[in-house]
Amino acid sequence: MKKFVKFQLAVLMLISLTFTAFAQKYAYVNTEYILDNIPEYKAAQQQLDNMSIGWQKEIEDRYTIIDKLYKTYQAEQVLLTEEMKKRRQDEINTKEKDVKELQKQRFGFEGDLFKKKQELIKPIQDKIYNAVKKLAQDGSYAVIFDKSSDLVMLYTNPKYDKSDDILLALGYKPGKKDGGGSGGGGSDKGGSGKTSTGDKPVSNDRNPVEPKK
Repeated sequence: MKKFVKFQLAVLMLISLTFTAFAQKYAYVNTEYILDNIPEYKAAQQQLDNMSIGWQKEIEDRYTIIDKLYKTYQAEQVLLTEEMKKRRQDEINTKEKDVKELQKQRFGFEGDLFKKKQELIKPIQDKIYNAVKKLAQDGSYAVIFDKSSDLVMLYTNPKYDKSDDILLALGYKPGKKDGGGSGGGGSDKGGSGKTSTGDKPVSNDRNPVEPKK
């Protein structure tokens, strides 16, 4: 008898949880689409791209100078005294160390690019987050998904897409969405807040100068 009562209670709890789950309200937004329709974001993205390209060129130019110094050293080393060789090697190694430090400073963890992103992009992302939070609170939504995240959404009904509501709440005009039943398409360019070039600085792992000591 006790087992039967426990079973009944378990069934009732399961039914209650099921009805509670169905009673919840859900919606989704597409942050790629939202960001793509915010002019300030596009301007910030362009500024980051330009800055990144300039820094990459600066680093590449320095590596070019180092390559020339090393090639000159190789061609002339038979004519150099040991002291002169040592001076040349030290100069090349110092320049190589400096350019690697510069590359780390520009593109490394919490480097100049990261800090500039925090300065330009994060305030916009925070505004979107606060608008989504307000939408959830005002509309009593249990969960608001982000369609542009890694979350797999096999099908989305456009009527639950609140992306335009967020844009309007932020004072921006909604853009044109892609066709189809998924809604909130938007552009893929730079939607996740990453620069198209800045996150992949020119690598120079070939170590152009390895003079013998």
